[in-house]
Amino acid sequence: MTGTPEITVATPADRERIVDSLVAAFPADPVLRFLFPDDTEYPRQAAAFFGRLFDKRVGKGSIWTIGGLSAAIWEPPTGGDEPAGELDVPADALARVRSYEDALHSALPREPFWYLGVLGTHPSVAGRRWGRAVMAAGLRRAAEDGLPAVLETSKPANVDLYRRAGWTVVGEFTHPQQTWVMQQ
Repeated sequence: MTGTPEITVATPADRERIVDSLVAAFPADPVLRFLFPDDTEYPRQAAAFFGRLFDKRVGKGSIWTIGGLSAAIWEPPTGGDEPAGELDVPADALARVRSYEDALHSALPREPFWYLGVLGTHPSVAGRRWGRAVMAAGLRRAAEDGLPAVLETSKPANVDLYRRAGWTVVGEFTHPQQTWVMQQ
């Protein structure tokens, strides 16, 4: 891909490439490695996790992507039904996912908002600002709805990156590491 990349709303046909890109983007992420700490199982378990998030949101038109190599997976304020079936990971990993989600949900605002659940770019195209581009598509949608946008990050370096993009820290929680909730 050269020139200005095209941002599209993801379709089911984008699933495999987006999931593969996200698995490649997060192998050292503190939250993902808390959820899926085994190096040999990380690729499969992270793929199941990202695939479930993709499946939950693709029908809502709230995943923006650049060729499947960079993706922003947003949850609209209406929430929505979980896809049928359980996350296909071992019971101990599922317990960690549920525990982390419980801690996160207790730190989120009570009023309606757009939630940026995942923002990732395949390492092969990192540094091109594609993440900012796909993030901006969701921010525009939140602004059109007159609602704030919210995300969380557990990487201190990301706090500064998001601040430079206009986000503000509005809360923190620790589970098992410090995590910042940010709003724009």
